[in-house]
Amino acid sequence: MSNAVPAKPGPSPEVLAEFETHRRELCAYAYRMLGSSFEAEDAVQETFTRAWRSYDSFEGRASLRSWLYKIATNICLDMLDRPQSRARPMDLNGPGRADSPLPPPQPDYVWIEPIPNALAFGADPAEHASTKDTLRLAFVAACQHLPATQRAILIMREVLRFSATETAEALTMSPASVNSALQRARATMSKVTPEVADSFDEADEAQRKLVDDFVTAFEAYDMNALTALLKADVALSMPPFELWISGPENVAAFMLGTGSACRDSRLVPLAGANGAPAFGHYKPSEEPGVWVPWSITILELDGPTIAGLNFFLDTDKLFPLFGLPPTWTEGSSN
Repeated sequence: MSNAVPAKPGPSPEVLAEFETHRRELCAYAYRMLGSSFEAEDAVQETFTRAWRSYDSFEGRASLRSWLYKIATNICLDMLDRPQSRARPMDLNGPGRADSPLPPPQPDYVWIEPIPNALAFGADPAEHASTKDTLRLAFVAACQHLPATQRAILIMREVLRFSATETAEALTMSPASVNSALQRARATMSKVTPEVADSFDEADEAQRKLVDDFVTAFEAYDMNALTALLKADVALSMPPFELWISGPENVAAFMLGTGSACRDSRLVPLAGANGAPAFGHYKPSEEPGVWVPWSITILELDGPTIAGLNFFLDTDKLFPLFGLPPTWTEGSSN
């Protein structure tokens, strides 16, 4: 006769389905905390695993959403127990010369990574609009300057609109301590957050034209047309390299020199990344008519100009994340 103790039943399929309704917002939260879309997905999966295992202890004293955020916050804080915060190249040093040789690449854990809109935004357009600004690369990078607990408090209070009491419950703190930490976080963010550029609105005809004009100029490698679209202090960056370039003339010089392998590239439109226009960037291969992955390219817009050109070169990881094929040909569908 077996003495095994029967396993406790887990949550019902209905509860597991309710977990899933929170996946995207939890992923966006973890991404703001961690700066990595891959780590964010891991954090959410671990959140659901822990919630499933301990569901019988959840007695409805808080909302399911608040309970899941409490679990996710603890997981993120554990994951942030590391010596280095993620950054963008412009957070690490000043701009380089257009003719500077590329330095050795840095490990992937150094860099803020892009996140596909589909991982972070729900189907509700209003929710999409309200979360866009706080998924910008610049905002996520600025958050990395905060100690982990302050980061969680700022995001929970200012982005997710949790009350001080709800935030305190998630972090096992007092509301007064939460409010004090929030003030310190705001003070830091006011110093490190760059001037806000424009949100990208797919319905804005002028913005769509600006993006289309960029694609036309880049694919033609027409530097006169391209630089006419760029803001005076435009920044071009290429993680995993620390080197970044500032200013339209320097961007053009770089493109015609070190970056000349991008000539005759193809930009395949994506559904967006970090709330901004984004592309799968393929460069020519040695085989005629075949292009190979070069970067996930994200544009930052400011009024009638482009303020940021972000080329994320870790295509082995990023192209599958964005659902992009390993090669592109003229007959490929976008």
